[in-house]
Amino acid sequence: MTGKTFYITTPIYYVNDVPHIGHAYTTVACDAISRYKRLCGFDVCFLTGTDEHGQKIEQAADKRGIKPKELADQVVQRFAGLWETLNISNDKFIRTTDELHKKAVRKIFNKMKENGDIYIDHYEGWYCTPCETYLTETQLLDGNCCPSCRRETSKLKEPSYFFRMSKYGDALLKHIQDNKDFIKPESRRNEIISFIKDGLRDLSVSRVTFKWGIPVPDDEEHVIYVWIDALTNYISALGYGEDDEDFTKFWPADYHVVGKDILRFHTVYWPTMLLSAGIELPKSVFAHGWWTVEGQKMSKSLGNAIDPTWLVEKFGVDAIRYFLLREVPFGLDGDFSFKALIHRINGDLANDLGNLLNRTMGMVNRYFDGTVPAYSEAGAEDKTIEETAERVFKDVDEHITNMAFNKALASMWEFVSSLNKYIDETAPWALAKDEAKKERLGSVLYTVLDGIRMVSLLLYPFMPTTAEKIREQLGTGKELVKTSTQDLRKIRTLESGHKLGEAEQLFPRIDEKDMLEFLKQEIDSEKKDDEGQPVVEEIDFSHFEKMTLKAVKVLECEKIDKSDKLLKLQIDMGSEKRQVVSGIAKSYKPEELVGKTLVLVANLKPAKLMGTLSEGMILSATSDGKNHRVLELPDSVEPGTDIK
Repeated sequence: MTGKTFYITTPIYYVNDVPHIGHAYTTVACDAISRYKRLCGFDVCFLTGTDEHGQKIEQAADKRGIKPKELADQVVQRFAGLWETLNISNDKFIRTTDELHKKAVRKIFNKMKENGDIYIDHYEGWYCTPCETYLTETQLLDGNCCPSCRRETSKLKEPSYFFRMSKYGDALLKHIQDNKDFIKPESRRNEIISFIKDGLRDLSVSRVTFKWGIPVPDDEEHVIYVWIDALTNYISALGYGEDDEDFTKFWPADYHVVGKDILRFHTVYWPTMLLSAGIELPKSVFAHGWWTVEGQKMSKSLGNAIDPTWLVEKFGVDAIRYFLLREVPFGLDGDFSFKALIHRINGDLANDLGNLLNRTMGMVNRYFDGTVPAYSEAGAEDKTIEETAERVFKDVDEHITNMAFNKALASMWEFVSSLNKYIDETAPWALAKDEAKKERLGSVLYTVLDGIRMVSLLLYPFMPTTAEKIREQLGTGKELVKTSTQDLRKIRTLESGHKLGEAEQLFPRIDEKDMLEFLKQEIDSEKKDDEGQPVVEEIDFSHFEKMTLKAVKVLECEKIDKSDKLLKLQIDMGSEKRQVVSGIAKSYKPEELVGKTLVLVANLKPAKLMGTLSEGMILSATSDGKNHRVLELPDSVEPGTDIK
């Protein structure tokens, strides 16, 4: 055992958000490195949580007629539930409404004040409520719009406490320049150095226009600015200001992992606060990139912020964990594509990994009655496996520690490929034909089984359930215990002589065409915005102009055989008669529609529904997709009249 500690944090997620793959990405990454460090004998503290204060929450609660804390209690489950679904192994979950957090925020605020770094003045400038960010005139876009979310900002003039952030610019710059790992990746480091060199301004750290937050000590008219509140979670969760045992043990953090959009808060605001309070700075802040979806930025209007819980239901938790960390280098932006996900599942997981396990277990069952053979006769090919294992374990350790998750997984798949190649080169099926080569056959299959055991150790941080399934099939025990990096890479530790477990396909292949078609239908029907409302895709006026709407009179109407939803209507369009099929049979009896003047989409391509030709579409209103009310026009409107 190393006796070492490891402390890693996600950002705390804003409870008014709907969890999407960006949130999942950060948290799965932190989970992977946490699991790996635990496996290597480290005493790990992995923190995540929720940010529950601020004007947005106050306004949202007010709209619902409930208290902000009630709202926070309800929606915090969005994140807590998702982490359970994604098999996240966090040790702590902090809420900014927790009492221990409030105590820590008051303590750090008072420390900064005692050191002469908090003073009262007036703030006048621009403020973005959705981003909870103060902005200068030069930062605004298109008049007074926020550069991050593009929404309109508000002009504020109010009394405010200020933090002398400008006092710590030189000290922070020196720390960053002296500690190359403080900000990762390097491109982000250069960005922050440039920002600091432009000169830091003092920071407004209180508000008086809302109440949902932590009051300033001795001046409850003011609420502490949400970023001081939120950032303090990294030490409040360790008991700072209450019980310092965990704080002493785990601080400074090894990694704060954040999205690139909040890098400045974590590498400028947070460290200057810590310098003011006399607290050691974290060792490293890692800013990862953003995800697009099928080439498009995630947004409310597009309704493409994919729900990770939905993804897990469709593809399984470990496939999603693997894809998120395998597809893109962790510091760069990435694109989520269903086609790429299916290719990873079919190629890497089903073909390479799944087939390796299946074919090996099949041969052990066939040639050794399902019992793990002994390793008794070495061969020239075995040396390559030994060398590959040694190199891969060394590379994976380095890559995971540096948060190069895609490289770590690529190295693992080198090992998987080498085991598949080893089977092809040693040809166990040929050895099995010669009884004199029985011992070599056993040694070959043992080598592969032991290699798969080693693969399960490497996979565990990324795909814990899959790793456990592999170990169950190998009959080597599901549980993994703390050890050391040296012990992890030991070869030939699989015990021989015991029966293998029951064979099970790890990742069934997916029919790409069928799945993509199914997903499109699901997504189109389930698009929701951040408030859970259906998303309507915006179109240009030119698209609307292409639609021809006509007034029509219903001449005849009857039900379609073998359908409880469809009616067949004969309609008068003025210049011609047409037949239309409409799914309104549950809302109208046929005779109720005869003689009514309705609205028809007249230039819709003809189609057959239940074998019946339909030459247009009747417009109706529905709130639940089941009950319809047709759009009726006065009898005075002549059939064929254009509707604009």
